[in-house]
Amino acid sequence: MDNVFIEALEIETVIGIYDWERTIRQPLLFDIEMAFDNRVPAASDDIVDTLDYKAVSKRLITFVSASEFGLVETLAERCAELILAEFPVAQLRLKLSKPGAVRGAKAVGVIIERSR
Repeated sequence: MDNVFIEALEIETVIGIYDWERTIRQPLLFDIEMAFDNRVPAASDDIVDTLDYKAVSKRLITFVSASEFGLVETLAERCAELILAEFPVAQLRLKLSKPGAVRGAKAVGVIIERSR
C-alpha cells in the first residue's frame, strides 16, 4: 500500500489541562501518513481519483481550530476517527506535536496508528 502524507500541518487551538492553557490558543503540529493505493490516480492523472490531501488538511483545520480538548491524546484519537470516517483511507499514522510544552524539548506529543 502507498502512503499519502501531510507534514508539519500547524493548527492553533485551545489545548491543555492547566487553567492558563484554557485561556489561550496554542500551535500544534500534525504529521499524517494515510494508506491509499495511488495506482489509479497515477494512471488517470486526474485529481478526482486521488486522496485529496488539501481536503484532508482543510477538514482537520476546521475541526481542530474549533476544538477545546484537555489532552493531546484525545485530540489525536478524534482526528484519526474523523479521517477514517470521511476519507477513503484504510490505515493512518498520526503524530501530534505540542511545541514548547516541556522546557528543553522542541515538542512533546503522541503518535497513534489506526485502521478501519
